[in-house]
Amino acid sequence: MKYTNAKKILPEKLIMEIQQYVQGETIYIPKQEKEYNHWGSLSGGRQWIDHRNAAIRHAFKTKSNIEQLAKDYFLSIETIKKIVYSRNK
Repeated sequence: MKYTNAKKILPEKLIMEIQQYVQGETIYIPKQEKEYNHWGSLSGGRQWIDHRNAAIRHAFKTKSNIEQLAKDYFLSIETIKKIVYSRNK
């Protein structure tokens, strides 16, 4: 997180207004919701997990058992159950 001195970017009138609520403390101003990226959207991590989960579902439908899938994908049995029994996207 980057810190910026308010005097460098905000008008004096706005600083005076903010000082009525907080003085000498660090405050966090979040991005607007439209600016947020979903987890993994930039790195490709979300796509990788979606692809892996689809492969697990396919293997389960073609007669692989949950215990073997857990070993093959290095995941817990509970995680495999969540993947194969959840609704597909």
